[in-house]
Amino acid sequence: MGKRREARERAVQFLFQYDLNPSENLDSALAHFWQSQRADVIAEDKQNATWGQKTELPPPGLEEAALRLFSEPLIRGTIEHREKLDEYIRRHAANWEINRIAAVDRNILRLAIFEMIFREDIPPVVSINEAVDIAKKFSTQESGKFVNGLLDKIRLEIIRPARTAK
Repeated sequence: MGKRREARERAVQFLFQYDLNPSENLDSALAHFWQSQRADVIAEDKQNATWGQKTELPPPGLEEAALRLFSEPLIRGTIEHREKLDEYIRRHAANWEINRIAAVDRNILRLAIFEMIFREDIPPVVSINEAVDIAKKFSTQESGKFVNGLLDKIRLEIIRPARTAK
């Protein structure tokens, strides 16, 4: 899996969590999230469950730093522009109230729409393809179709080339 895909998946995981349990302190919530995501923390938890020992965590590696570097602006931007992103969803999701869309799908849509509108360095078709694949992984096959259809309608409103970045 590519690093950007993994970063987007982490962003969706955080946005899902934040959507269901919003925090008053985004910085603290992000710090806690990243701490919980570290592979070595998961490995340590397994070891502690077996041996009952506590150990110090090593410092974050370059791979984690790269994930955060790509994910955090997506997370912060999606949260900052959530109302605008939800308006796009409301306009194009015929007969669907936003709170009735599955939370995973809703946050995948928000992230992809944020990329398509505010991240001119990412071609819209890339955002759509990534969103569809993430929906298939974290939700259902039907979610992939739903996400694709909705994002494709929104892409038609965006006034920039669909296949190139600036």
